[in-house]
Amino acid sequence: MDRPRALLLENIDPVAAELLGAAGYETESVRGALDEDDLVAALDGVEVLGIRSKTQVTADVLRRRPGLAAVGAFCIGTNQIDLRAAAEAGVAVFNAPYSNTRSVVEMAIAEIIILARRLVDRDRALHAGTWDKSAAGSHEIRGRTLGIVGYGNIGSQLSVLAEALGMRVLFYDLEDKLALGNAQRCDSLEELLERAETVTLHVDGRAGNAGLFGAEQFSRMRRRSLFLNLSRGFVVDHEALRDHVLSGHVAGAAVDVFPDEPREQGDAFTSVLRGLPNVILTPHVGGSTQEAQHDIGRFVAGKLADYAGAGTTTLSVNLPTVALHGSSAARFALLHRNVPGVLARVDALVGEHGLNVDGQVLATRGELGYAVTDVSAALPADLLDALRALPETVRLTTVGTRTG
Repeated sequence: MDRPRALLLENIDPVAAELLGAAGYETESVRGALDEDDLVAALDGVEVLGIRSKTQVTADVLRRRPGLAAVGAFCIGTNQIDLRAAAEAGVAVFNAPYSNTRSVVEMAIAEIIILARRLVDRDRALHAGTWDKSAAGSHEIRGRTLGIVGYGNIGSQLSVLAEALGMRVLFYDLEDKLALGNAQRCDSLEELLERAETVTLHVDGRAGNAGLFGAEQFSRMRRRSLFLNLSRGFVVDHEALRDHVLSGHVAGAAVDVFPDEPREQGDAFTSVLRGLPNVILTPHVGGSTQEAQHDIGRFVAGKLADYAGAGTTTLSVNLPTVALHGSSAARFALLHRNVPGVLARVDALVGEHGLNVDGQVLATRGELGYAVTDVSAALPADLLDALRALPETVRLTTVGTRTG
């Protein structure tokens, strides 16, 4: 039998190909992203797809390539994937929610210091041949108040490092979160904006965050405060940010993410923020360190290999979470509609074919159920046919072999 195929796009760290190769996959790596038609063509015969933030895995892609079994997002965000359509098609999706946290936090700390010292302007002046040695507008960050919007993995770790540097930390999050160190929770975004001297965004990519930060929010910030966005490009109104930088209300800004980003390395970049004083623009590189990319490659490829080899869905972002430990003669995984009685019918079919259930785990998530079952002997073809024929079956996988 031919080896199953995996396709890795967008310059994913080579460790991912190594791990998938060790798991039995024939792996192809492509440097750039693909548009929808090119992606569909490239997915011919592919069971596992790895992407970063640029490639869009739409419902139409999933419909046109029913053989796709799993998608790995080698990044934090998954808004580039239609998660509902993937679940309905029985396609497991995994991401890397923790792996680049430290890299983003270190970049945020660096940019806060650079903006507070106005080092961007000093750098540009020297490159232009002007010696501008002055303390005007240059400040230490010690004793300053940092406001963190979004207190998840990145926001909370930033809180710890900022406090270690002598900053006071405020945070705002829609959910109740444990305050680390001496950080204080604000009851509203407005409260945070009125109290903080530096505001940094670390929110997720949910649709409700679109346009979160615009003219009203910038006007509520304290005069001559600093602003950072290392989260999502569509969260911020860049025209409003430009206006507030030019008016002097915002003393400096750092932006790493943009509503429309170039697809390929070296493509032209346009933004209303280009050329503004004390503004740092970076090409979505908050998590782009060699350490982070290696760890992301290892983490996501490991999840994909565990899914293929054992049916494990731990940390899947769209399927029920199941991990069945131990080994047996054979294992199958059934993703099915979450209706009563499915597991009883599955077990009855196993018994009718002369097999015992050696181990079994079931979990549900919304409209879907996912059961991983170990049996006492090799799986007969007519049993697999009977399981596929169940009206509730979404996808049947014989674990450790090619997708059924």
